[in-house]
Amino acid sequence: MFDLSDTESQLQYQRIARAIRFLRAHASEQPSLGAVAAEVGLSEYHFQRLFSRWAGVSPKRFLQYLTKERARAALRESRPLLEAAHAAGLSGPGRLHDLMISCEAMTPGQIKTRGAGLEIGYGWSGSPFGVALVGWTSNGVCHLGFHDDIDGRFEHELAEAWSGARLYRDESRAIDLVARIFPEQPRPGSLHLVLQGTNFQIKVWEALLQIGSGALISYSELAALAGSPRASRAVGSALAANRIGYLIPCHRVIRETGESGQYRWGEDRKLIIQGWEAARREAVQGSADQGG
Repeated sequence: MFDLSDTESQLQYQRIARAIRFLRAHASEQPSLGAVAAEVGLSEYHFQRLFSRWAGVSPKRFLQYLTKERARAALRESRPLLEAAHAAGLSGPGRLHDLMISCEAMTPGQIKTRGAGLEIGYGWSGSPFGVALVGWTSNGVCHLGFHDDIDGRFEHELAEAWSGARLYRDESRAIDLVARIFPEQPRPGSLHLVLQGTNFQIKVWEALLQIGSGALISYSELAALAGSPRASRAVGSALAANRIGYLIPCHRVIRETGESGQYRWGEDRKLIIQGWEAARREAVQGSADQGG
């Protein structure tokens, strides 16, 4: 459970992010575990324990997931799977223990009136990627954003996007919902999303849901999967308009060069989510191999 009243849990992501930035900046020097631990103000023992509990792998192993070489290799690996899935009209690569997502698009009238007649609950919770602001209707999640701290301006942005709706705050429900999104142990689950976007944006987001956890895809490949192979730039705009982070996994889309590309909640956070998913995917595959 992610508890905002626990100051230590709020600091966890900040320390992880700081450690990864330090490792990336000093990768050529191969900093020791002690040097990284000192950077985040922890002993070697406590830092190793914190990082391994969060990622499931060591800090240096995690860093290997964030290189351009690994990103390009992931693009190459995903291409034949995506081509086969697209040709067969099926969903994309195996989702492993990824959440199964179903979506419901808002009507044009609801979008025009910014949710008039709807009741939207919202609240803050801790998460693996910083504090999260989550919003929901009776039909499902309509907002999930990641931030470095709790800030009223993000609540104001949510209220502006849904200015016709009645918003109410429910911190307990928010914490429970985020715990479902990020269970301590990966397990199959399901969530319903309420999408607020144009027909093209929704088509892109639904295509993106076909990309399995830990996999990466290029903007041009996503455009083809969405049925608009020449619309890479428009696809980028659709991703930028996404307000349901992680669940609509725009963090899995990168440039052909292996560069991460932009992300509404910060490029560092995008890389960290990619690495976190890759580590979990490897752990699940390792367990499956041992079981077989």
